[in-house]
Amino acid sequence: MRERDPVADIASFVALGDSFTEGLDDPRPGGGFLGWADRVAAILAERTPELRYANLAVRGKLLGQVVAEQLPRAVEMAPDLVSLAAGGNDILRGADVDVLAAQFEAAMATLRDTGCRVLIFTGFDPRVFPVLRLLRGRTAAYNMHLRAIADDYGCELVDLWSMRVLRDPRAWSPDRLHLAAEGHRRVALRACEVLGVPVAGDWRAPLSAVAGAVRLSDGAAGLRIGAVWLSARLADARWTRQYAMPWLSRRLRGASTGDGVPPKRPELLPVEPAAITP
Repeated sequence: MRERDPVADIASFVALGDSFTEGLDDPRPGGGFLGWADRVAAILAERTPELRYANLAVRGKLLGQVVAEQLPRAVEMAPDLVSLAAGGNDILRGADVDVLAAQFEAAMATLRDTGCRVLIFTGFDPRVFPVLRLLRGRTAAYNMHLRAIADDYGCELVDLWSMRVLRDPRAWSPDRLHLAAEGHRRVALRACEVLGVPVAGDWRAPLSAVAGAVRLSDGAAGLRIGAVWLSARLADARWTRQYAMPWLSRRLRGASTGDGVPPKRPELLPVEPAAITP
């Protein structure tokens, strides 16, 4: 028998979530952001030209806001595929991960009752960055909940924690919270693999080595290590000043980067696959 195409029935795709799914910081030529979801939609559209795609994700949203504001709209659209990635902002704010998981599971039950395929994501491993690595244990606990939910509800899970290529700081933007363009590209490739969509690229491939690297003597290597350490601490100080302190200020004021920001793609619309390079 001829093998069935796993994406043959995906004619519509709705992405839900926060900045990760909105696409920060993956610049779109001409303005705005791409992100892994736009890239996946473009790949799907190459196989299904009639594909329609909506992205309701908005930066800064908490899981409860995603469920209250985006989930009902997605149910109304009745898409073939829905992606849901949320909870990271809640963990940053100290939310109880058990309560968070219960919210996520309720959302999953609602989506699965519609009969659509659902794609979910674990959190990243934050070990690569100082300060953020303090969230590692709570993120791991939340991830275990998400894996159990995926098993119980028969949805598809993209395990971001195991993506070693994302432990390279070059996959991230300077704020250390959002993926850079290459990070989004790798996540798109991994998501397609989970969905069963053939792609040309390999998300596992290490990022290219820095050009011009030379072998140093032991003494020079020691000096180099010291210089690298100092450079890293200066970078930490800049990050604290430019990103951590403004984030804390917003928390104290009860403000969010997503306040007043509308979804970038609120309706199911056709996709131009040629406009995005996966």
